[in-house]
Amino acid sequence: MALFGNRKNYSTITVKKRDVPDGLWMKCPSCNEIVYKEEVTANLEVCTKCDHHFTLPRQARINLLSDEGSFSEWAGNIKSVDTLGFTGQQSYIDKLEANQKQSGWDDAISVGGCTLGGRKIGLGVMDFSFLGASMGSVVGERVTYLIERCTREKRPVLISCASGGARMYEGLLSLMQMAKTSAALARHAAAGLPYIPILTHPTMAGVMASFATLGDLIVAEPEALIGFAGPRVIKETTQQDLPEGFQRAEFLQQHGLIDMVVPRSELRDRMMLVLEYLCDK
Repeated sequence: MALFGNRKNYSTITVKKRDVPDGLWMKCPSCNEIVYKEEVTANLEVCTKCDHHFTLPRQARINLLSDEGSFSEWAGNIKSVDTLGFTGQQSYIDKLEANQKQSGWDDAISVGGCTLGGRKIGLGVMDFSFLGASMGSVVGERVTYLIERCTREKRPVLISCASGGARMYEGLLSLMQMAKTSAALARHAAAGLPYIPILTHPTMAGVMASFATLGDLIVAEPEALIGFAGPRVIKETTQQDLPEGFQRAEFLQQHGLIDMVVPRSELRDRMMLVLEYLCDK
C-alpha cells in the first residue's frame, strides 16, 4: 500500500494578517529601535529607549515653557508679503500658502506673553516645519516686538530657537533682521533684563549668528546641531577632517559656546530655577 495513496486534497486556508493602523510605531534614528509612538509623544517626543530628542511641535513647546492657559499671542497680525516678487519653481506666495495650510500656523515663529512658574515672561517658539524656520521680515519683526515689549514691561525673555537661516525669498530684507533683533536685545540687556535662548535641532546660519547666541545664558537640547555653515560646507572649504561631534551641543559646551545642555524632561524646571537666579526680586 502506498504511503500517501489515500491522502485527501485539503483546501488552502488563507490567514489574513491582522490589520495594524499606520503611525502606531516609529523607528528611532539614533538607536534603531522600534518604539511606540504614543509613548514617545507622552515623553515629550523623546525616545524611550535612548533619549534621542525628536522635533517637538510648536504648541507642545509653548505648553512646556508656559503655565497652563497663560500664553497670549502677540504680533500675530504681522503677515509675510512678497516684496521682491520672487519667482522660481514655486512662487513665495504659493510656498507660504502651502506651509500655512500644512502647519496651521501663519509663519515660522509664535511670540507672546505668559507665566512660567507664576513669573511673567515673554516667550518665542520657532518652528522648523514651517519653511525651515527661516528668518524673514515677519520672524524678525515678531522677535523684535517680543523683546521690545518685554523691555517696557520689565519681563525676562525666553526664545526657543530652530532655523536653517535667512529666508532666501526675501533677499537682503531677511539679512537685515539680524541687526534689528540684535539691537533690540542690546536695549533689553541695558535695562538689566535677562534673555535666555534655547537652541534646538537645528539652529543654524543667520539666526545662530544673531539673537540665538546673544543670551545671558545659552541653553541647548542634547545633540542639537548648532552652527553657521553646515559641516559639509566647512569640510569642503577648509579641506580638513572635522572632530567627532563637531557642531553638536555637547561639543560646543565643551568649547565654551553653550553654557548648559538640558534634556527636555528637565527644561521647564531648569528654566524656572535659572530665572529665579537672574531676575531681581
